[in-house]
Amino acid sequence: MNIRKIVTYVEVTTAEGGRPVDPAARIAVVAAVIDNPWAGQGFVQDLGPGIDATASDLGKLLAPEVLEALGEPAEAYGKAAIVGLDGEVEHGSALIHTLKFGNHFREAANATTLLPAVEKRGGVGAVFDIPLKHITDATIRSHHQTVEMRVADAPHPDEIVIALAAASRGRPQQRLADLSTEQ
Repeated sequence: MNIRKIVTYVEVTTAEGGRPVDPAARIAVVAAVIDNPWAGQGFVQDLGPGIDATASDLGKLLAPEVLEALGEPAEAYGKAAIVGLDGEVEHGSALIHTLKFGNHFREAANATTLLPAVEKRGGVGAVFDIPLKHITDATIRSHHQTVEMRVADAPHPDEIVIALAAASRGRPQQRLADLSTEQ
């Protein structure tokens, strides 16, 4: 795995809707810009060797970094991949939609739910919205939120941006009823 850079983004919301947010809502994202392990190979039928060579190491690297950047326990989380224009969306999906990648984050965050994800192909500076959900109960509406991020000079055509995101709480000032009230 060749990493060109790691970018960390932290957002702290102290007011929402004209009212204070107490405690402040924190969201952290850590993104790694890596060489696409399938770049220059044409169509690759078996993505397994690239997954085996990359996904676990990437998850092991990013999971503690995003939790450290968050600075408090995570209550919501998500993941993302943006594949450079010479790659396929499937290349990003192959790296983030495997337990070899996601289990590192689940274990570090004491989570049990599947990580919500977004993946797409894009050029340098492509924006991605990372969906977040509660770490142990994906039906908790207050924690359904999104964080926007981009890496200004990535992905190059032969790169992939892989990101993990974590939130310290649900949406500030959330006031939707629990899903159970509609069942």
